[in-house]
Amino acid sequence: MQATITASRPGRRLASLDPLRQDACLAAALAALASVIAVTVGSGRQPDALGWALLVGLHVPLVWRRRAPLAVLAVMITLIATYHQQDYNHSAPTAASMVVLYTVAVTSGPGRTAVIGGAVVLLMLLLKIGDGMAGLTVSFQITGWVVSMLVLGGYIRVHRENAAAAVERAERAERTREEEARRRVAEERLRIARDLHDLLAHSITLIGVQTSVAAHVLEADPGRLDRTAVSKALGDIAETCRTARGELRTTLEVLRDPGTPDARGPLPGLEGLAELAQSAGNRVELTVRAGAVPPAVGAAAYRIVQEALTNAVRHGGRADLTVRVGVYEEDGGLRVHVTDDGVGGAGDGPPGFGLVGMRERARSVGGTADAGPRAGGRGFQVSAVLPLGER
Repeated sequence: MQATITASRPGRRLASLDPLRQDACLAAALAALASVIAVTVGSGRQPDALGWALLVGLHVPLVWRRRAPLAVLAVMITLIATYHQQDYNHSAPTAASMVVLYTVAVTSGPGRTAVIGGAVVLLMLLLKIGDGMAGLTVSFQITGWVVSMLVLGGYIRVHRENAAAAVERAERAERTREEEARRRVAEERLRIARDLHDLLAHSITLIGVQTSVAAHVLEADPGRLDRTAVSKALGDIAETCRTARGELRTTLEVLRDPGTPDARGPLPGLEGLAELAQSAGNRVELTVRAGAVPPAVGAAAYRIVQEALTNAVRHGGRADLTVRVGVYEEDGGLRVHVTDDGVGGAGDGPPGFGLVGMRERARSVGGTADAGPRAGGRGFQVSAVLPLGER
């Protein structure tokens, strides 16, 4: 069995600790550094028992410098002032004092940082005022270090705020992109559902009617079979299946390769109304008086007429049903009227998705659609107004 030993760098081990332990390690390291300085370099006498107690004790509050920076500053300033008043080595506590000033600047606003810095400099001048010119020189040096630490802490604070704001903006933008993607996916799924409903409902209804015609011809008089009528009915069924299969393939192409620019294929338009009316199998009187229209408007008009023909064939209730389809331009809009003389308007069955789909098709291009029984209760009518806008 092999044992795997992973060696980590000291910096990584320190980064893995919680902030309180990090500050405890920092306080211990600064205390050791101050002890070395106290007995080697700097001005002032070496610490005695009281001096060592003050020097070591002023580093202890650094453990909580991130949790309560102002309280830590107050305690340390008191201990440092007492330490200097006893004329112990003046350079020893410098590193600890700079760290606490930096912490206050990082965690406080500009105004509070300026007030604290001014108070610290004033206290230092009061302690050094009795040393004459030598004390004034030292005061200027220490003031430079104090200002440097405060400026550095303020810069780091602003940098962290800017970084946090940038991260927040990036997260907000990511959420916005995800919501927009979900919205587009939902719209695309709804569009596909509408197309599939319109296509399959129309094709299946026609196949059912044509199959009924073929069955009727076969059962009416088997001895005198009208082969021409049966052949025509079966041919119409085959043609309807081929048309439905091709349009279904075009509709589902977007699911196979959504990144392809022409994945949706060409949209159906007004030019396909003649073939649509011919495939309905009933007597359809088609009138189209419209020029070039926007593709979305043409597709909406085509689907509305397709659904209206499907409903007429399914619910008309008459073999000699007549359907009148009118598509024309009027007052800057495309008007669609589909009427039949069947009995579908008198039905009390539950509503399906066809009428809802027609209204959604119209709303998708900013138009309206209405459907209901004709006046007098004879037949059904569908009316839609689709604004043309800019061609």
